[in-house]
Amino acid sequence: MVKRQESPPEDYEALIRLIHDRFDGMSRTYQQIAEYLTQNPNDVAVQAVNAIGQQCNIHPSSFVRFAQSLGYSGFRDLQTLFQRRLSTAAPGFEARKKALEDELSQHEGGSDLGFLRDLVVRDIASLQDLLEKVKAADIARAAEMIEGAGTVYLIGQLRSEPVVVLLRYILTMLGRPCVLLDSSGGLATHIARTMGTGDLLIAVSFRFYATEVVNIVEEAARSEVPIIAISDSSLSPLSKSAALLFTVPEHDYTFSRSLAAPMCLAQALMVAVAARVQKDSKKPRIPFVTAR
Repeated sequence: MVKRQESPPEDYEALIRLIHDRFDGMSRTYQQIAEYLTQNPNDVAVQAVNAIGQQCNIHPSSFVRFAQSLGYSGFRDLQTLFQRRLSTAAPGFEARKKALEDELSQHEGGSDLGFLRDLVVRDIASLQDLLEKVKAADIARAAEMIEGAGTVYLIGQLRSEPVVVLLRYILTMLGRPCVLLDSSGGLATHIARTMGTGDLLIAVSFRFYATEVVNIVEEAARSEVPIIAISDSSLSPLSKSAALLFTVPEHDYTFSRSLAAPMCLAQALMVAVAARVQKDSKKPRIPFVTAR
């Protein structure tokens, strides 16, 4: 028999706090459920548990047991909190994607162009989602941290690497000292140990999180190096170590996952830095190598 806690959370915010508190002690299946619930709150509010389970490849009964482990009688009681939140929330990723698909479906030609259409629809929905979730105060704080850092260290591996490569390029063009912790030479961990408390680490990692990135972030946090993290969830292993976390939820693609939203966020941060460096909040410009 499942043991319930005395008083389960009565609102969405309290539920998310409880999930965060218990996440490390959850089974892998429960962690997957927690990640889906926190990344897709609007979809959780309107979809049946069978549909949610199908998207996660997890049996619906596991969602019921997950809810019971948090003190609810079943998944529907937990889902009620998401439904209350939905009354004041913006449309979620799936709702935006469906609207865009309906709008563009008339242009579907049954050819390979359909692959492009599908990717564009998903990227537009992801970018709209990003715009709703990122706070202006967080962008301003990140820009101030980057501008004030002695040296900005950058770490991102696997498909996160293009994001930090872009950051290195723009920071270099802005004249900001930066170091890319490149894994190719096997020295990323050792170079990271040269960071000081006056420096800054920007870490980018998405599921499934690169082990070396996670280890470097945790070691940097122990050394009191400030960290800005870009990841896919507030339950990411980077979240506990980050002074500032930007969450860019990922949504499954049939072939791959897009970097459109993370790249857009990275560019926005760099434009905010440029505005401060150049003392021009209206028309900051990022220099380029071939400029004369």
